[in-house]
Amino acid sequence: MANIPIYDGSPSWNAAAVPFGFYSSDTEFQADAVKVAKFCASRLGYPLVDVELQSGSFFTAFEEAVTTYGNELYAYKIRDNQLSLEGLSTGSGLNESIITPSFASIVRLSEQYGAEAGTGGNIPYYSGSIPITASIQDYDLENWATEQSITGSIEIKRVFYQASPAIVRYYDPYAGTGFGYQSLFDSFGFGSFSPAINYLMMPLNYDLQTIQAIEMNDQIRRSNYSFEIKNNKIRIFPIPNSGSSSLHFEYIKLDDRINKSVTSEPTKVSNVSNTPYTNPTYASINSVGRQWIFEYTLALSKEMLGYVRGKYGSIPIPDSAVTLNQADLISAATAEKISLLERLRAYFDETSRKALLERRAQETEFKQSELKQVPYTIYIG
Repeated sequence: MANIPIYDGSPSWNAAAVPFGFYSSDTEFQADAVKVAKFCASRLGYPLVDVELQSGSFFTAFEEAVTTYGNELYAYKIRDNQLSLEGLSTGSGLNESIITPSFASIVRLSEQYGAEAGTGGNIPYYSGSIPITASIQDYDLENWATEQSITGSIEIKRVFYQASPAIVRYYDPYAGTGFGYQSLFDSFGFGSFSPAINYLMMPLNYDLQTIQAIEMNDQIRRSNYSFEIKNNKIRIFPIPNSGSSSLHFEYIKLDDRINKSVTSEPTKVSNVSNTPYTNPTYASINSVGRQWIFEYTLALSKEMLGYVRGKYGSIPIPDSAVTLNQADLISAATAEKISLLERLRAYFDETSRKALLERRAQETEFKQSELKQVPYTIYIG
């Protein structure tokens, strides 16, 4: 036991004593490292008892504690902001950045919904047609795809057959004259608002919504034509009575749906592992954070001291032996580390964007409730 170096009570900063040197150039880290070494040694019993650690041991524990604090802090920041950070350049340092929530990920998701609905997105729509044969209801889409040299699977999105476009019916020059689609307008409650009857200036979205309503009506309420697809065959209703027309449809390639949903950009944030947070700047950590770091350094030092003393179960002395407290030190250090991490994570959770917004909403509700009790001021002129 005499060969083990003992803490001498006079620590001095030595950059070579820390394994990684993450904060060695930070003068505040250097100054606090010396203070923390004295603090931990005193808490471990020095100078009343020997502490079998060196100054470098305390400096190493201090470096680990600062790094652990930064890891917990930035892991929380990533959880709180990852949806807004995806797609950001990985070269953008975020340690000191204020993250404003963005809708980038929501827009990307909505584009995929738009692609499925045929109203947007990045999945191309293709068109095709099959000649109609009189008295034939069933048509083989697989044969058609082979004839068109289409590889891979496709999915039919829309089918057009024996229906004039909604835009034609909406702007029918005979609407309202008794020869066109006045009854159609009336059924939707448009009445005299047909553009063929009067010339009121209306917002463009009014026309778009009307056309969408006509298309929806065709699909759900009034369509005389319908189809079903089973086992790569399309069946149309009713049975065609002539072969002078074609069945038109829009489709997508299933490979496009998969390939277009994956973008490979190595220089962009794609997951939590390449989100550009680095080790914290020690000088920027406030007193609250530093106090946690000091306490965590003590727990790590206590753990190291326990392992050192664990090398010897006891020390022989004349006519007896001294049993060392290795198990007690390690047990206490483990419990302290767990408690400190739980406390830090709870603190971060309480300051998350969601928690702060909920608290503000509660405060606003409370203020409004209180203000209801205040009588209105009566002004006398």
